[in-house]
Amino acid sequence: MKMNMRAICTAILAVAAFSHSAFAVVYPLPADNSRLIGQNLEVEIPQDSKLPLEHFAAQYQMGLSNMLEANPGVDPYLPTPGSKLIIPHQLILPDTPHEGIVVNSAEMRLYYYPKGTKTVVVLPIGIGQLGKDTPVNWLTTVQRKQAGPTWTPTKAMHAEYAAEGETLPDVFPAGPDNPMGLYAMYVGRLFAIHGTNANFGIGLRVSHGCVRLRADDIKYLFDHVPVGTRVQFIDEPVKATIEPDGSRYLEVHNPLSSTEEQFKSSEPVPITLPVNVSKVLVDQVVNQNVVNMALQNRSGLPINVTAPDNAAPAVLPVSAPANAPAAAPVSTQAGAASQTAPADNGSTQTAVPQAPATDGGVQPVQAPSSSSN
Repeated sequence: MKMNMRAICTAILAVAAFSHSAFAVVYPLPADNSRLIGQNLEVEIPQDSKLPLEHFAAQYQMGLSNMLEANPGVDPYLPTPGSKLIIPHQLILPDTPHEGIVVNSAEMRLYYYPKGTKTVVVLPIGIGQLGKDTPVNWLTTVQRKQAGPTWTPTKAMHAEYAAEGETLPDVFPAGPDNPMGLYAMYVGRLFAIHGTNANFGIGLRVSHGCVRLRADDIKYLFDHVPVGTRVQFIDEPVKATIEPDGSRYLEVHNPLSSTEEQFKSSEPVPITLPVNVSKVLVDQVVNQNVVNMALQNRSGLPINVTAPDNAAPAVLPVSAPANAPAAAPVSTQAGAASQTAPADNGSTQTAVPQAPATDGGVQPVQAPSSSSN
């Protein structure tokens, strides 16, 4: 496979990921009439690996949902040593202005367009549980920032947890054990973009409405995003683009369940194609068989729908460093029945892997309801 400039840039970024303790995946913005960025990577899990999927997700700046979509059937607790993982670093930019922050709940990614740089920073996120959803179709700004945030449960939360036999402190003090992590950017009275003390939840529906990031990622945003920055919340599981050479790409993620019935069902959540996507797909050059396969597989990988039926997404093989630590290691015992991740309200929520995945790959058991924060 001939390596183009996009592939070379991605390879350089992959190497850089292991040479810095804090790393953000930074892509150069494409030409004005293009929205396809990056290149998928393929890595082999070391033969002696006993590490969970979260370890590899953190190494390559991915959320669990991204890894599970791109690698169906992978064990989230102990990926098979010697097997290969696709790292979905190729993306279609959301159909939004290239300005400020864009949070796409459906793909569990945050896009940050630093002003005057002609680049985009892409970071994985955790979002709100069913019934405590992260906002969508909302345009706001970063209203204030706080290093060392504290968190104060509401009276309703105290009552709800008391009914379950649990006691919440009046205030969660600042520090590494705070469910909001070490940094927070407030985008409204009830919502914030903040850190976490539970990295397993990055790429899952685990919060009470806020947007979670790993420690290094929220620190990066906190240091670089000014107060007043535009923030747009969207929920777009399907993206499509017409590229300068006439090729058309389709990227499909699992839509978020909107009802308890959908959440508990083993059937995939139905997909409704928005008008802007349908316009890309209605053309005689589009291979409808490839479109149908993309809609069925929901791999989260951009698929060239003008290609033959047997065409597969391009991947760039890279070597995974044997001793590269995860950006934020998770303590996991292979084969355990569950993983715990503190929710935004300080409670502990159990996440159990199930298949097929519909909400971020691993469906979390619902914690008692509370307000968005």
